[in-house]
Amino acid sequence: MIETTYNRIAGQSLERLAALSDGLFAIAMTLLVLDLRVPVVAAVHSEGDLWQALAALAPRLVAYLMSFLTLGIFWVGQQTQLNLFARGNRNLTWIHIAFLLFVSMMPFSTALLASFITFRIALAVYWLNILVLGLTLLWSWTYATAAGLVKDDVAAAARAAVRRRIVVAQTLYAVGMALCVVNTYVSLAVIVLVQLLYVVGPRSRLLDRL
Repeated sequence: MIETTYNRIAGQSLERLAALSDGLFAIAMTLLVLDLRVPVVAAVHSEGDLWQALAALAPRLVAYLMSFLTLGIFWVGQQTQLNLFARGNRNLTWIHIAFLLFVSMMPFSTALLASFITFRIALAVYWLNILVLGLTLLWSWTYATAAGLVKDDVAAAARAAVRRRIVVAQTLYAVGMALCVVNTYVSLAVIVLVQLLYVVGPRSRLLDRL
């Protein structure tokens, strides 16, 4: 009886959940840049050496920019959901804690991709990180809708748009990942295009439907 009562009152604060999310996203996005290291001074003896050292950082820079965009997109997605919830509960809170678990893994999958950018396994790990982030957000929205946690004034079209945006994004990411059969750079280029699509999407009525 005590446990049932506790479970009914636990995890109801959306504000505290948003605060935890903001803090963890900030940490993860900051950790990404730590993988961009200044060239070793002892190895640089001329302007040409410095240019070569900076060029060697290109894979890490690409991975950093990709992941920064990825985390930005998922932060917006999570905040959109939190703004549409009328209230939270214990189950919803733990779903979002699971979501944050995968957010915290992004610096690792990014570093792995940057170090082995031509390896399909490294790209697969990175894509799986994105996949579970999307699936967890979809789980959150599906649960909240079924449990009656979404605000009553949220129209059916808006509810469908939240779900559609997640599903379409993950489908496009999957297409990008599949192209690694051709070349990992082609795959990465498509993933970046998908990210840019969702960053600039609100500026276009057509893109906003995705």
